[in-house]
Amino acid sequence: MKFQEYPYVRPDLAAFESRFRALLDAFERAESLESAAAAFEAINDARVEVSSMFAIARIRHTIDTTDPYYKGEQEFIDEQSPVYQGLITDFYKALIASTYRPQLEAQWGRQLFDAAELALKTFDPSIVEELKEENKKVSEYIKLVASARIEFDGEERTLSQLAPFLQSTDRATRKRAADARYAFFEANEETVDAIYDDLVKLRTNIARKLGYRDFTALAYARMDRTDYGPEQVAAFRKQVLEHIVPVASALHERRRVRLGLDKLRYYDGISFLSGDPKPKGDPAWIVERAKAMYADMSPETNEFFEFMLEGGLMDLESKKGKRVGGYCSFIGTHKAPFIFSNFNGTAHDVDVLTHEAGHAFQAYLSRDFAVPEYIHPTLDACEIHSMSMEFFAWPWMESFFLEDTAKYKFSHLAGAITFIPYGVAVDEFQHVVYANPEMTPAERKAAWRDIERKYLPNRDYDDMPFLSRGGFWHQQQHIFKSPFYYIDYTLAQICALQYWKRANDDRGEAWASYVKLCRAGGSESFTSLVRLAGLRSPFEDGCVSSIIGDIDGWLRGIDDKAL
Repeated sequence: MKFQEYPYVRPDLAAFESRFRALLDAFERAESLESAAAAFEAINDARVEVSSMFAIARIRHTIDTTDPYYKGEQEFIDEQSPVYQGLITDFYKALIASTYRPQLEAQWGRQLFDAAELALKTFDPSIVEELKEENKKVSEYIKLVASARIEFDGEERTLSQLAPFLQSTDRATRKRAADARYAFFEANEETVDAIYDDLVKLRTNIARKLGYRDFTALAYARMDRTDYGPEQVAAFRKQVLEHIVPVASALHERRRVRLGLDKLRYYDGISFLSGDPKPKGDPAWIVERAKAMYADMSPETNEFFEFMLEGGLMDLESKKGKRVGGYCSFIGTHKAPFIFSNFNGTAHDVDVLTHEAGHAFQAYLSRDFAVPEYIHPTLDACEIHSMSMEFFAWPWMESFFLEDTAKYKFSHLAGAITFIPYGVAVDEFQHVVYANPEMTPAERKAAWRDIERKYLPNRDYDDMPFLSRGGFWHQQQHIFKSPFYYIDYTLAQICALQYWKRANDDRGEAWASYVKLCRAGGSESFTSLVRLAGLRSPFEDGCVSSIIGDIDGWLRGIDDKAL
């Protein structure tokens, strides 16, 4: 069965609640470990049925946000998912209090119980209405960005479809494209500010109702961070400031020289005057080469990618009405990952495919876990799989980029380094915002510019008022949709760069470690999974400095002006 044929029926949550509570009662009243385990498994099966319907509806809605049917289903999900979450919270309470907890922990692993204890701190029936409103505000932002219709060179384009012009070798075209992009955000500046202001205040109110001082602590609990907190993250940002920002700044200067410019401005996102590397074919051509790559990479990746192709489990091309960005979802009833992206004719098409394939490969290897929480790990660990897959794909990049392969590898690795300061800037911004929820929109933008100058000192917005006053973050969906998620990309990037280094030394050993990590799914916490894979924790003092030298050396060894 292909994804397009997957049946969707709106869950009858009243019937589900009745069934769920009967199973929960059986679990709580169980007179033996066997009967408790049987009820536990039946509860998980019931949860998977509902979460799978939610996943199918969300995917179909994001593929076409103008479809009135799935728009209505997304609104239903926004309205009802807090109610569903409340039932799961009751299950977690019963799990923690179970007479058979020691035996169940031995059978299913401690991570589920640690996550359950944390989840109990994130929900109370008194916040259901606020959670519904939070969902609605996030959907409002997503729909607004997806609605962009920008007239450019005689054609109406979405934000994703505008992206190739931002990488034009003609500087005037780049500037026109950047100005068109930011004109959309500037025209909607007050609306976006209002949405975010509402979200900050909603989230702060939710946190205080639950007994937290501010939303930051609640956000960490929501993210299932059982083994680190804001202090460890702040220490990591300090490592980035000391060891990566100087290397990123040097790369910025090399790019300026390479492009022959007096200084780089907000529209100078390209890397090479000869043009940034692009895949040498259309989306179908890219997928064919990805199929060959994954067939050659390993038996596991070959089986996985064939499954994705046969099931129609990818929607890759940009089109009108489609949500921007990329993601991987999972449909439990079919044990099927799903890859969503917006191809736009740039190197990003290959990056997003390998990135989301990393997520999907991990889910595929973990799909037989009986505990739904173990299909995916926490988001920090999830991003290790995706970012590492981008680097494990390097030996096959010539099939996508042909004569531009060396150019691609240089820009990909350099981009990984220059991204990290931006990633930690997004994180620090959110810490500042939620520590000061009464900030005005103008004060938030000023705070963003201060943080930008700290981690991204080379950014120049001298002739773009919207960006100069601190509007850049308006386009970063994670800030609205998944607060405090963005740091996970940087933590995972440090782990992925360790895999880059290890693969250069012993690819077989590095790949075996990666597959082991993927198979573990979410059965352990972030730092435990990092140890399982034999990686150094990004929070460990000296971790960043232990890899940046090798990377900087490799990049310095490339004559980038000749590319």
